[in-house]
Parts: sequence; C-alpha cells; structure tokens
Amino acid sequence: MRPLEGIVVLEFCQFLAGPSAGLKLADLGARVIKIERPVKGEACRQLSIKDLFVDESSLLFHTINRNKDSFAADLKNPDDLELVKRLITKADVMTHNFRPGVMDKIGLAFADAIAINPKIIYGVVSGYGDEGPWAKKPGQDLLVQSLSGLTWLSGRDSQGPVPFGLSTADIMCGNHLTQGILAALLKRAKTNKGVLVEVSLIESILDVQFEAITSYLNDGGKLQKRGDVAGSAHAFLSAPYGVYKTQDGYLSLAMGDLMYIGELLGVDLKAYSEKHLWFEKRDEIRTLLCDRLIQKTTDHWLQILQEKGIWCGKVLNYQELDAIDFGMPMKQVIENSEHKTITTTRSPIQLDGQILTSRKAAPKVGEHNVDIQKEFIR
Repeated sequence: MRPLEGIVVLEFCQFLAGPSAGLKLADLGARVIKIERPVKGEACRQLSIKDLFVDESSLLFHTINRNKDSFAADLKNPDDLELVKRLITKADVMTHNFRPGVMDKIGLAFADAIAINPKIIYGVVSGYGDEGPWAKKPGQDLLVQSLSGLTWLSGRDSQGPVPFGLSTADIMCGNHLTQGILAALLKRAKTNKGVLVEVSLIESILDVQFEAITSYLNDGGKLQKRGDVAGSAHAFLSAPYGVYKTQDGYLSLAMGDLMYIGELLGVDLKAYSEKHLWFEKRDEIRTLLCDRLIQKTTDHWLQILQEKGIWCGKVLNYQELDAIDFGMPMKQVIENSEHKTITTTRSPIQLDGQILTSRKAAPKVGEHNVDIQKEFIR
C-alpha cells in the first residue's frame, strides 16, 4: 500500500509547477484528477519539446501528467461548475495556478472551497504571491530565473548571465507545493480542518539559492564573481572545483586537498600552498590543471585519482548515462489507452524497499468523466 492511497486530489493546474506536484502525489498513491477544459484540455498538451507528440498531446504533457485521470469541465458553464463543486465535497486536496483573482470570479477561491468542504487542503501556485505590485505579472520560469539572480551563478564571468537549462523555478516550486500539501495533510489529521497552502516561483527559486544569497547578505553585499576559465562550476568555491577537458572527454573535480591533487597529477602548485589563494588565484590554478589534464584520457586520470580517494568523475551525456547500470532501474515504460508506450523517468523515492512505478500514461481529455461521475457524483 502506498502512503497516499485513498487521498483524492483535484488538479486545476497547467504547464509544469502545479502538475509536477500532482505527479509526485500520484506516485505516492493519491488519486489525482485533472480538471480540464473540454476538447482542448490543459494548455500544456500543445506545448512541445523538440516537436514531439504522443496521440494528440505533447510528450512534455505526458512526462508531467502520467498516472492521473482527466475530468473535462467548462468552469464557466453552471452545470459543469456544479459537478466540479460536488467533486470538491469528496476531495482531500485541490490545487490551481491561475492568476490572482481568477478563482474568485469562478467561485472556487479558498473561502468558497472551504465552505463546500471544510476539510479541503487548498494548494495555490503563483508567480510572485497573491498581493502586491508583482502579483499579476507573468510567472514564467525563464523570467523568474532572470529576476532572481540565478543566471549569474553558472558559466564563466565573461559570458554574462547564463540561464539554467531546465525549468528550475517550476520544478522546485512543484517540490515545495508537494511538501506543503503533505504537511497540510498532517495538520488536518490533528485539527480536522482544511488548510491553505501557498507557494510562488520567486520564493522557490530564492530558496534554491539559500547558500549563495546568505553569503551575499553576510559579506557586505558583495556580488559573487564567477571564474573565467573553461569548466568553472561554482561562483563560491575555490580551485580545483570544476570541469576539465581531457584527451578524449571531460573530467569533473570536486572539493579536495589541492596540494595532494597537484602531486598526483604531476602539477607544481607549491606557489598556492596557502588556502586563501585557492580562491583568490583559482583561475590561475585551473589553467595549470587544464594544461595537464588535456594530455591524457579521462580513464587515465580517474584511475590515478580515484585510487587515492579524490572526488572526481566522468562528464557524461544522456547516451553514455543510459548505458550505465546503477544496480536499480532508472526508467519506466508507461502506456496510454491506445496501447502506445513511452519510456520516461520514475519516482526517485523508495518505500520499504519498493520502487514506485506505474504503467499509466497521461489521460486523454475527459477520458474518465463517466467513471468519475459514477464513483463520486452519481
């Protein structure tokens, strides 16, 4: 039995942050029902990565919405809205990421929902909170990354801002929404009352940067300076931390005793024996390491360094990663109602030794309307 079996979640969310939280709850056993507009469904069904589609929906939609049901309803239609309200009476959780004020107009704001179901957990995702001058600005991942300072942490100093190559704000916000909902379920178990859970993209992306921002706030407001040698990996860490080109690939070096690493690699670093120089002169040091590491293969250096306990590793692409056996399955195959299969990732959580997988792909729009009405509304 999975821990959230019996928990019913109504998901009024679209795109990534809210639906990714629903995905995690579904993996933990919750019954997640997407409330979608009829025919076209959630907007993410047409937002594709590399123009990849499965049936009428994008592969992106399938990655975020596996293991869910779909209930099609026009929230502007009084009859459909009444059906949704009746679903709310049977639900444990409902989530949405509409702009502030939208659910108030529909009549499904927190106050409305708690009047329908006094025990409802009500989760809200916003870009910048529910009030204030930023409340109605578009909460989009790249915009939030750019606003938050995150883009000044990656890449080299001479490159300018470098956005992260994933929807970092969305993903972390979905994680925080999941954490909030799980905490709210525990609180409800103690109080027998509903709970409002609110998260925002800006708060989530700032939380991700807690180390960097805390350093800034406690170091006289000095801006971080990234290294300017190829492979610089962290604006706040000293040499040798970074990624280095070898004769046939790339090698990552984490924290370690720089003098010992230099000795193992045959690089004279005696001029940098004082630890404060490992940061102050890190570009000089990395240049010396680059000049040495390019002379031999990655495997050659790994054999030397790993035998001595140095934290290092190969830098792989997805093709190389896919060939590695970690001793546990890292992928799963899901199947839609037309028996089309998709290979995707799985939940990273194991419970009592059980890996959490599911064969169920994302639903078609309204695929479960009849079953849901029979089960919950009648």
